[in-house]
Amino acid sequence: MVDHLNASRDPSSIPPRAGAREARRRSCGPPRRGTLGGVTQTLDDTRVGTETDPRLLVAPDRPWVTLVWDDPVNLMSYVSYVFRSYFGYSARESERLMMQVHTTGRAVVATGPREEMERHVEAMHDFGLWATVSKADE
Repeated sequence: MVDHLNASRDPSSIPPRAGAREARRRSCGPPRRGTLGGVTQTLDDTRVGTETDPRLLVAPDRPWVTLVWDDPVNLMSYVSYVFRSYFGYSARESERLMMQVHTTGRAVVATGPREEMERHVEAMHDFGLWATVSKADE
């Protein structure tokens, strides 16, 4: 029987059982630079000029907004009270937002990350106001 470990580098000296796979492994030589035994290069080796490549630049995500909508149920004084008590707006700002809801049908009452805006919408629902989350307009 032939000792596989001590066989010469000549692929023809490899017993038939080892087959072509063993012959390829022995005849390929040492791994090339940037590879791990024939495995593809690492991500660091393939990054060239990514700092200025416009295809790889990511635009910042637009913020989300909490919209409060006009409804036929709640009094204007109550809507103003909710804006003061929950968001901490001044009396003047809460009155302005309430009038915007009343006259235009809606008002943006908060801006920020989506999760935070969803919490605000849930709180507005708890107060009995109609509110939704939306992407901010640019």
